[in-house]
Amino acid sequence: MATMLTDQDIVLRLVLAAALGAAVGLERERLEWVAGLRTHMLVCLGAALVMIVSAYGFNDVISAYRIVLDPSRVAAQVVSGIGFLGAGTILFLRQQVIRGLTTAASLWTVAAVGLAVGGGLYLAACVTTALIVIILALVKPLENRLFRRQGTRRVVILVDRLRVSLQQIETEIEGTGLPVRQITLRRGDTPLEDYVEFALARTAPKASVLSLVARLQSLEGVLSVSV
Repeated sequence: MATMLTDQDIVLRLVLAAALGAAVGLERERLEWVAGLRTHMLVCLGAALVMIVSAYGFNDVISAYRIVLDPSRVAAQVVSGIGFLGAGTILFLRQQVIRGLTTAASLWTVAAVGLAVGGGLYLAACVTTALIVIILALVKPLENRLFRRQGTRRVVILVDRLRVSLQQIETEIEGTGLPVRQITLRRGDTPLEDYVEFALARTAPKASVLSLVARLQSLEGVLSVSV
């Protein structure tokens, strides 16, 4: 049978859970994500309370009727149930572009931190929180540096198909010497407009890209250029 917590223990666990959730939430708030400081605090605090209630909230019934309960059942429900909240932070901006997966993962992990605090595993909760902050704040710049060469920079041109041809656009691109990975042509909003989209390596010199944009804008029939 689990020993009943004192009032001081309950307050300590709830306050610590809120503080650890805030430590992670501050990093997400800094980047202005939907799930920021308050959301992470509430998730961690709620998970800690659920764990306390699960482990210690039924002592009277257990003592009176000699019932055996498994506190891990409620913890398992929290781990799976937090997925619904995490799904709300994931944004499908356009095809093959998804944002919010890291924030959803941080919410899921913060819930686990709350369960650890509620169960009295203070060291595990604090170390996990420190690792979460390191992963969110420090690993991303390293990741961007290591995988920067794999990224692409997309240039989208809105053209009047009667006044400019795809060959003219390709000639301007080749004139800058920039390597083009892909060119896509799709219909615009009106019968006479087309979108020409092409991908450049993200490592392409900024000056060369700006020069290409200026050359494209000078073509008759090019309505807009965006990078």
